[in-house]
Amino acid sequence: MVNLQCPTTQICVSKCPEKFLTYVETQLLYKNDKTSWTYYSQFCKSPFPKSDRSLSQILMDDDCPAAIFPSKPFLQRCFPDFSTKNGTLTVGNKTMFEDGKGKTRNAGELRAAANRINKILDAKSLGMRLFEDYATTWYWILMGLIIAMLLSWIFLILLRFTAGFLFWVFMSGVVGVIGYGIWHCYKEYNNLRGRQNSHFTIYDIGIQTDISMYLQLRQTWFAFMIILCILEALVILTLIFLRNRIRISIALLKEGSKAIRYVPTTLIYPVLTFTFLSICICYWAVTAVYLATSGLPIYKIIAPAGQCKHENKTCDPEIFNTTEISKACPGAQCIFAFYGGKSVYHQYIPTLQIFNLFVFLWLINFVFALGQCTLAGAFASYYWASKKPEDIPPYPLFTAFGRAIRYHTGSLAFGSLILALIQMFRIVLEYLDKRLKVLRTRECKTCWLSEPGEVGTISRAAAPESQNNISKFLQCCLKCCFWCLEKAVKFLNRNAYVMIAIYGKNFCRSARDAFNLLIRNVLKVAVMDKVTDFVLILGKMLVTGCIGVLAFLLFTERLPILIEGPSLNYYWVPLLTVVIGSYLVAHGFFSVYAMCIDTLFICFCEDLERNDGSTEKPYFIAPTLHGILNKKQLVPQKQKE
Repeated sequence: MVNLQCPTTQICVSKCPEKFLTYVETQLLYKNDKTSWTYYSQFCKSPFPKSDRSLSQILMDDDCPAAIFPSKPFLQRCFPDFSTKNGTLTVGNKTMFEDGKGKTRNAGELRAAANRINKILDAKSLGMRLFEDYATTWYWILMGLIIAMLLSWIFLILLRFTAGFLFWVFMSGVVGVIGYGIWHCYKEYNNLRGRQNSHFTIYDIGIQTDISMYLQLRQTWFAFMIILCILEALVILTLIFLRNRIRISIALLKEGSKAIRYVPTTLIYPVLTFTFLSICICYWAVTAVYLATSGLPIYKIIAPAGQCKHENKTCDPEIFNTTEISKACPGAQCIFAFYGGKSVYHQYIPTLQIFNLFVFLWLINFVFALGQCTLAGAFASYYWASKKPEDIPPYPLFTAFGRAIRYHTGSLAFGSLILALIQMFRIVLEYLDKRLKVLRTRECKTCWLSEPGEVGTISRAAAPESQNNISKFLQCCLKCCFWCLEKAVKFLNRNAYVMIAIYGKNFCRSARDAFNLLIRNVLKVAVMDKVTDFVLILGKMLVTGCIGVLAFLLFTERLPILIEGPSLNYYWVPLLTVVIGSYLVAHGFFSVYAMCIDTLFICFCEDLERNDGSTEKPYFIAPTLHGILNKKQLVPQKQKE
């Protein structure tokens, strides 16, 4: 970081330079016009009463610049005022100027020297155009997000009537597409009959980079046809043998739509989750910055030419100009490098940063756990209500939130702790993997030879490649195992929070009960997950796609008859904002719906195991689900009472 800093003196000024002026000019004009020196001296480290020091002395002490140029302020910095007139680059309406060291320069040389500044100026111009687009379309973007919310809500409500239709239409399309693929493969296989070289096998031609060569073989199309036939048979058999479980899943999807209709306040909970996550992120960022800057400022020596033997050594900026180093290395500067120190506290700052990261992961997982437990409590109160919606308790979401905070904080924190430990270990593995990759790219310059104390130079090819391959394999295995473990723990935690919301038991007992319940209904779990995933993906695609198409037609001004679109510099900027925002809105709505389905499924499985449909133990399930199960008749609520 030290070598990336600017090695010239930086001072604060009240106003950027507005004209060309060199130190030599101020010396010549001082006798007749003292105002020129007064203007020039404000750009020095400290004002001088008169310009009686030589140019070499000024440059050696780096007290004043050799020349100043017309500049404009940007991001609290003064940048050269570049402009183009008739295709010619100018600075302050001049193409040529004095550099203050006896040479004449042109605007092109200054632009080349300030190449990085030009990129910043270009970024400023781009940023201004983007800001103009956002200022023009902000209300359209807001309207698009509101429409996305309405579409998501309508889609969830209509799932009560369309869930089965959407699923079976989609599966019919899958069967039809695979069937068309079988027919196409047979057609190509039949057309290649009698063609030259089409009878060759894949083994005969070997490995080829041109894939089209394989498509000229009958064997290729025959293999494709066999694979598609097997896939078609598997899909059809799965639909036949799992049709009852699919019907149960579809009925639960419809029941989830009814639950959201009766408990609509659950749809606003993602806003509360977003607020909590923002607080956690701000806490982590502030703590990390505080720790990073809590040390003592360390200054390093840096020379413009990079040829000073004292470069990168520590220095004291207050006395640097009086030391021999400034004389031995003309132009060298004592520049801030980083915060550090040698005390015990400073040595433990990296450890504190790691602990801060771990606490951040713990808090994030706790926020998600709190949301899942709260939503599970709200939807469980819907399921276990005898009469819906009369027996649903008032304010079920707020009641479930208060219950989770008051009684289940420890259980939620414990489940979040387990997940945070796994995620922390994965981060450590990723860090070690990157460090090892950096080490592998460096050449092995020295190594111990057979005799003790003898050091030699070897090539990288002589390094133990077998050990590197083994370490890579072990790293991949560990990363894969912990990725799978994290997914499994997330799934188990999610269902454990549902059991906590239903029964109020601790985390370990709830996780055990949830695991045993899911194992006893493993086929229902698999079918339910896939059907739910299909509906959620379809819903997100429909909402995002509809809003994206409307935004594209509006921002590209292709709806002049209906509405006049805004004139934009880059139409893709608000378009991407609307599309991403719509997806996030849909994701928030459908995450609530997914939690609703998971809760109802757990309650449904518990209901089947705890009750038998008799008068003493009636089912709480909906009549539609009871009819699908083909068990005892659902006891009317009057008999139950």
